Amino acid sequence: MDEQNSLRFVGNATTILKLGPFTLLTDPNFIRRGQWTYLGNGLVSRRLKDPALRIDELPPLDAVLLSHMHGDHFDRVAVRELNRDLPVLTTTQAARHLGRRGFRETVALPTWTDLTLTKGGASVTVTSLPGTHAPGPLARLLPPVMGSMVEYRSEPGAEPLRIYLSGDTLVHDDLREVRERYPSIDVAVVHLGGTRALGVLLTMDGAQGVDLLELLRPRQVVPVHYDDYTVMKSPLSDFLGEVDRRRPPVTVTRVERGGTVALSRQLSR
Repeated sequence: MDEQNSLRFVGNATTILKLGPFTLLTDPNFIRRGQWTYLGNGLVSRRLKDPALRIDELPPLDAVLLSHMHGDHFDRVAVRELNRDLPVLTTTQAARHLGRRGFRETVALPTWTDLTLTKGGASVTVTSLPGTHAPGPLARLLPPVMGSMVEYRSEPGAEPLRIYLSGDTLVHDDLREVRERYPSIDVAVVHLGGTRALGVLLTMDGAQGVDLLELLRPRQVVPVHYDDYTVMKSPLSDFLGEVDRRRPPVTVTRVERGGTVALSRQLSR
């Protein structure tokens, strides 16, 4: 196992990915327990858990990877305190929004486009993948959301460590193309929580989470985004129970806030 590659769970969908010489921050959300965030269209939610770190405790970063522009994924603390020269890889809509807020290195990634960062011979490539935050016409009321494939290579020509970040997507037909393009996924970081608004499911609950595992067949899954906000209605136990019942061929790794899990390329199941 290559111990230099790791994921540290900060809270909600915020993680720190350390991949060789690269450090990526995902979906920065740093408001504290008891504070409220705005989710759009009149919807607000109160945070129930503190993040494990403050922004001033983060390691030096190479980029931020943002799935979409919602207050529980890029909050007012991130807007105020993150370095505005950091590259932010995100949707076109979120890139425009953050550009207006003074972030100078936003990178819009329409679906299936990618960006590669290099250091010496090492590289990390981020590819934008299809996502949908709500079913049917309701999706038009929510910001566009993307999943991401992060592929780390320690040297040119090396087989990649491949990490899928679901973003706040529901399971939908376009995800089948992810499986076709990436038949081998080492780790899936899956946004759960069963978030609901007006009774409508907006993020995967336990059953949909396992549907995703059966579709994409990653070798390891790290669940995130399941109990930080009042709008989340499906606890992690729903997902773990569904895994026990359906037994997809995957290793589930639960990481507590502040905890770190090593990431490694799996040669076989």
